[in-house]
Amino acid sequence: MLMQKLVFVAQSGASAVLYLLLVLSVISVGVVIERWWYFRKRRLDLATASADLEKQLRAGNVEGARKEFGKSKAVEAEILCDALAWYDDGPEAVQEIVQKGVRQRRRVFESGLLFLGTLGNNAPFIGLFGTVLGVVAAFRELGAAQANMAAAGGGMNNVMGGIAEALVATAIGILVAIPAVIAYNLFQKRGADIEENSAALSNVIVASMAARRRHAAAKNKGRTAGTDDGREQREDVGMAGAYVDSGVTA
Repeated sequence: MLMQKLVFVAQSGASAVLYLLLVLSVISVGVVIERWWYFRKRRLDLATASADLEKQLRAGNVEGARKEFGKSKAVEAEILCDALAWYDDGPEAVQEIVQKGVRQRRRVFESGLLFLGTLGNNAPFIGLFGTVLGVVAAFRELGAAQANMAAAGGGMNNVMGGIAEALVATAIGILVAIPAVIAYNLFQKRGADIEENSAALSNVIVASMAARRRHAAAKNKGRTAGTDDGREQREDVGMAGAYVDSGVTA
C-alpha cells in the first residue's frame, strides 16, 4: 500500500523537481548579478592606493589620508580609515583594528556565497533525484502496459520516452550547478583579495610608523650627542681656567 502511494507520488515528482531547479536557477542568477554589482562598485587599485597612502604618511598627513580614503566605497578603504584612527597607538593596535575590520565586514562581502556553494554542490543530486522519480514512473507505465500483451510494444515505447524525459532532470541539475560553482569560486577569490589588500595597506602604515620612530630616535640621539659635546667643552674650559689661576697664585 505504501509503495503504491510512493509510486503515485513519483509520477508527478519528476516535474516538481524540474520546477524546483528552475526556481533555484533564477535565484542563483539574481545572487550572481547582485554580487557582481557589489564588487564592481567597490573595486580598489592596490598599487595606486598604496602609493597615495605612502605619500600622505611620509608627509605626516594622517588625517588627510583618512579623508582621502573615506571618499572611496571600497571595503579596504573602510578598513583602512578605521586603522588610521589608531595611528598614534602603535603598530599592534593598527593590525588588531585591521583584523577586526575584516572579520566585521566578512559577513557582508561573503553574502550569498553559502547559497551558491550549496547549490553548486547539490543541484546535480537534485536533478538525479528527479531522474530516479521519472524512471520509476516510466517502469510503472511499462508494468501497466504488460497487463495487456497487445499493448506491450506501445508500453515499451512509453518507457523509453519516459526515461529520456527523466534524464533531462539530471542535465538541468548539472546546468544549474556549473555557473553556481564558477560564481562561488570567483566571489570567494574576491573576498580573499579584500583581506590581502587590507593586510598590504596595513603593512604600509606599520612601515610608516617604524620609519617615524627611527627618525625620532636618530634626532634624539643627535641632540644628546650635541649636549654631551657642549658639556665636555665647558668642562675643558673650566679645567684650563683653574690651571691658569693656580699658576698665577704660585
